[in-house]
Amino acid sequence: MTFRTVETEGPLRLVVVGAGGMGRAWTRAIQADPATELVGIADLFSAAAESAAAETGIPGLAVGADAVELARRTGADAILDATIPEAHHSVTTAALLAGIPVLGEKPVAASVAEGLSLAAAAEHTGELFMVSQSRRYHRSLFQVKRQVAALGAVGVVAVELFKAPHFGGFRDEMASPLLLDMAIHQFDMARFLLDADPVSVSCEEYNPPWSWYAGDAAATAVFAMEGGARFTFNGSWCSRGFETSWNGSWRISAERGTVLWDGDGEPDSFPQTAVADTEVDPGHEIAGSLREFTAALRFGTEPMGRVHANVMSLAMVEAAIQSAAQGRRVAIDDVLERSYEAALATERNAEVLGVLKSWPSVRDALNR
Repeated sequence: MTFRTVETEGPLRLVVVGAGGMGRAWTRAIQADPATELVGIADLFSAAAESAAAETGIPGLAVGADAVELARRTGADAILDATIPEAHHSVTTAALLAGIPVLGEKPVAASVAEGLSLAAAAEHTGELFMVSQSRRYHRSLFQVKRQVAALGAVGVVAVELFKAPHFGGFRDEMASPLLLDMAIHQFDMARFLLDADPVSVSCEEYNPPWSWYAGDAAATAVFAMEGGARFTFNGSWCSRGFETSWNGSWRISAERGTVLWDGDGEPDSFPQTAVADTEVDPGHEIAGSLREFTAALRFGTEPMGRVHANVMSLAMVEAAIQSAAQGRRVAIDDVLERSYEAALATERNAEVLGVLKSWPSVRDALNR
């Protein structure tokens, strides 16, 4: 599927929407990349936007409450959405309908239904909407993928994530903090490693008695993936001592051997495999996302995080939570179908609704 490229002179001009912690991380990434230029910061709270602007050290950096208005005022080429998930749909829809491409923080939206609406809006407008799954952008993860490819068919992908963060604030009160706020990273990484989408999931959530979270801060999920492989996720956000990497600790078992990765350093394989390091450096985390977004807009190359390709990672989260709540295995297609029905029922833009209605099936549409 094609999208409009940006052919302006000089660096790609960006407005960041959301002046919280992630928004400020993105402003630093933009300033550090010579191919991009920060031209404005939008936030509903003017004091937050002004504070974030002051931190950049850019004299007279434009601020405002309306992202589209600010983008037009500054001549921005694109918008970077670093707002809370509940605002992703409204911010991104407004930008796409105004003819402005968007790079958005994960998740794609607050629900799969909203993600499907955004995929349809991107189709309708011909603008690029890319979701930043920043943990894909790790040189060692790319090495893992190459080593796995040399070992034949994959049977098991297993990751363990054990941390003990004291965030404070909204995460402490969430119903499913680990699955909602963190597991999408590992779910998405598994899709990347396998080049496969999920078929079904069985999941159990629980909360150890010493947990400082109100909701379930631990979970175990087993996904059946296309091609027959199983992906297992086992994690906790209240496990002190011997903590894993934030990327998790990985084991991939294939027909001719196994690859281990601690989530930070170099991967190891048995048997030892000589794999040529011919891949282009993907960049690191959000800097890698930004680099790929810029290249996509300049050259029309397909980015990993295009909205259609990303929705399935959020579908894995919703399916896992539903499985835990219902005490049964949940088919991903059932989640997609219910989300599609919700998207049809709630879509307010007639043209976007027309695109949604034209899809032969959700999976077919997402694989375009």
